[in-house]
Amino acid sequence: MKEWVGLLARLVTGCVWIVAGAAKVLDPAESVAAVRAYQLLPGNLAEPVGQLLPVLEIVVGATLVLGLLTRGSAVVSALLFIAFIIGIASVWARGISIDCGCFGGGGYDADAASKYPWEIARDAVLLLASLFVAWLPSTRLALDAALFGRAGGRAPEPEGS
Repeated sequence: MKEWVGLLARLVTGCVWIVAGAAKVLDPAESVAAVRAYQLLPGNLAEPVGQLLPVLEIVVGATLVLGLLTRGSAVVSALLFIAFIIGIASVWARGISIDCGCFGGGGYDADAASKYPWEIARDAVLLLASLFVAWLPSTRLALDAALFGRAGGRAPEPEGS
């Protein structure tokens, strides 16, 4: 049963990453502006982070959906969610009103403070899903099983058992 729950967690989290990255990848300037709006990184770091983050999100999402390098992808996913939770909590604590830029956009948003708790809650749930996938030895319908020899998503039985 855990493997099926892991599959669901893997697919939901992976799809969220793909949608988030796809919403930003075609407009790198907007993504850079969203990163700058957090006022956490020096100006010279905001640009490469803003440009590379959507690509990383798509790659992490695709590997989770495919079940490829699943544990490592889930760990990267969890680290990204931790960073995003910290970023949102930081702007909230500093009284900065910005759209999170999670799915494109970013910049000033007069209603942002009322959205921050929901954005943090969403990311916390997705963080837990990522940690669950990282914790599992395998999930169902994963390419890892085919490529790395785990039949049916499980480690092979030792010979002579």
